[in-house]
Amino acid sequence: MKHILVPTDFSEQAEKALKVAAQLARKFDGDIYLLHMLELPLQLIDPVGGGSQNLPEAIFFMKLAHQRFNRIMKEPYLQGIKVHEVVEFHRAFEGIMEIGKEKNCDLIVMGSHGARGFQEMFIGSNTEKVVRHSEIPVLVIKNEIEDFVINHFVFATDANPSHKNVLRKAVNFSNSMQATMHLLFVNTPNDFVTTKEAHQKIKEFLKDVEIEKHKIHIYNDVSVEQGILNFAKKVNASLIGIGTHGRKGLAHFFNGSISEDLVNHANKPVITFKI
Repeated sequence: MKHILVPTDFSEQAEKALKVAAQLARKFDGDIYLLHMLELPLQLIDPVGGGSQNLPEAIFFMKLAHQRFNRIMKEPYLQGIKVHEVVEFHRAFEGIMEIGKEKNCDLIVMGSHGARGFQEMFIGSNTEKVVRHSEIPVLVIKNEIEDFVINHFVFATDANPSHKNVLRKAVNFSNSMQATMHLLFVNTPNDFVTTKEAHQKIKEFLKDVEIEKHKIHIYNDVSVEQGILNFAKKVNASLIGIGTHGRKGLAHFFNGSISEDLVNHANKPVITFKI
């Protein structure tokens, strides 16, 4: 995690995400791209960058953003970390995707208000779009985390062979954090398989994948999302990991219909990996 992207609107929730990103940057000797998107009409060009149309609105919002960046850079938790200030006139979702790719970022860290769901994240539905479409893993932070240490990482899977690329991404992250990875298969009444069958599926799923520390769990519950939440609480997980389909987002990862309630109700950080 050498390059971490943190979109911000300078809100309290965005700062919680930035604090976690700072801890990761310090741990991996990385840098942070702190991105603020100014969603103004396309004709408004960044006057600081030498644009030709120095309209008052553009000048005002650009200066305000720079002032906010300057205040943030004085925070003790950022001292000693290389932080790149990025202010863009762009639609937020498209801008986040482009900057993440342009800067070759390894991780996007975003803030969330929690119970009100993805539509209420700090840049609204744009955050859900990022989670849905980002090829880069997205770490969603809800609460203040003074020490972001991942001891127990729950990664929920249906062991679908076509999702092996997601497994490898999750394993790489878990290994880098030196976490114990809990591979979780949730059994539900509507999609039941025997414990023997579930273990066989996971055994096949793990072929040719090296995990430094891991455990396999078959957990029964009324729904997949409830199973994930209940199991994560049981093992006192530091982080929950899931795969997302770009086409339908969190509501349709795995082969079923997993609602956004998982993220809304999880009182823990969640990291998503594109399937």
